[in-house]
Amino acid sequence: MSDIENIEGATEVALFRYALGIEYAGANYHGWQIQADEGVVTVQERLQHALAKIANHDVHLVCAGRTDTGVTGCYQVVHFDTPNQRIDRAWVMGTNRHLPDDIAVLWAKPVSDQFHARFSAQARRYRYLIYSAPVKPAILSRGVTWTHKSLDIARMQSASRCLIGEHDFSSYRAVACQANSPIRTVHDLQVYKRGEIIVLDIQANAFLHHMVRNIAGVLMKIGAGEAEVEWAADVLEARDRRKGGVTAPPWGLYFCDVEYSEEFALPRGGK
Repeated sequence: MSDIENIEGATEVALFRYALGIEYAGANYHGWQIQADEGVVTVQERLQHALAKIANHDVHLVCAGRTDTGVTGCYQVVHFDTPNQRIDRAWVMGTNRHLPDDIAVLWAKPVSDQFHARFSAQARRYRYLIYSAPVKPAILSRGVTWTHKSLDIARMQSASRCLIGEHDFSSYRAVACQANSPIRTVHDLQVYKRGEIIVLDIQANAFLHHMVRNIAGVLMKIGAGEAEVEWAADVLEARDRRKGGVTAPPWGLYFCDVEYSEEFALPRGGK
């Protein structure tokens, strides 16, 4: 809880901070962040509007990691401040009544003002699903990225190892990325297969704009035999986005988990 002055500056208002766990399917949204263009629908816009009905005032949400157009959030964490206390169930059930079917609040918890959804996060995890088959899927058309090419998973696994650790990921971030530093630490990068689906599971301290999709694009090209295994390391060392491959589509990209210190006692994700 913290105190702030109201607009007139005459009195101080006690603010209570709440953290929420959020799940959403990204296919119908232009990413997480509210856009200046009128008529562009985002997850943040929908969620803030629903929360405002329960809080009885406009709400501003801060998220653990902004997702792009079409990207799904299995376990997004957000926080907001409000002068109005509610029981946890009211934030969850009440907000969900005002949300579309493809966005849901999973849990709500009061936290101290030392908690920050973005800056308190210690690690984040994304999962990218690639459907490698001769015929395109219909049911999972927006849930996976499809390629008709046969991908060699062993080559992809070998190529991915050079990306683990602390590196300058300039070659793997979007040209328009606004991050102050391209240095990121990849804690773990697993490539494995489940039936016809190849899974890229990546955990890092933080991610750059399009970083996962650019990694996926490079590994898919290597898996298809269109580039040598060493190319992933060559791209990394070049520190130049122009040396990288095609950015993979957003379909099949999932923001899966975010980790915080145990002191905040938040529910764990990990779907």
